[in-house]
Amino acid sequence: MADSPGSEPATESVAVPRSGRLHHTEIWVRDLEASRATVGWLLEQLGYGPGEPWANGTSYHGANDYIVLESGPDVLPVAHQRCAPGVNHLAFAAGSRKRVDGLAAAAIQRGFRLLFADAHPYAGGPQHYAAYLADPDGFEFELVAGD
Repeated sequence: MADSPGSEPATESVAVPRSGRLHHTEIWVRDLEASRATVGWLLEQLGYGPGEPWANGTSYHGANDYIVLESGPDVLPVAHQRCAPGVNHLAFAAGSRKRVDGLAAAAIQRGFRLLFADAHPYAGGPQHYAAYLADPDGFEFELVAGD
């Protein structure tokens, strides 16, 4: 039906992209190859697929977002400080408690360090089963159990 003069125009149903959802995360690393072997491995275990690499980086694609590992001339030659202002850590839903335990054990074998070992796996509180891991550069990853 045509719009009558002076009326509001008809609107079509248009799909609006969801806003507020994380699009991508970029992690700057000192040693790209070492980070592919640790962080890249962990991302793949969590369901991210490797993307197309380039000279100074690579990406890992999830269902609705992607994570970039990048090293290059703009990356400062200093250690990551997770307690300094900025991003402290990334937390991932990792499945069951058994899966969190298995991923944590395998990650430690790959060079990750278990954080808060004295309170593991309840460092986040008595109802929060998780493994807090730091990669060799000190960047923290939290693996959260869903059961």
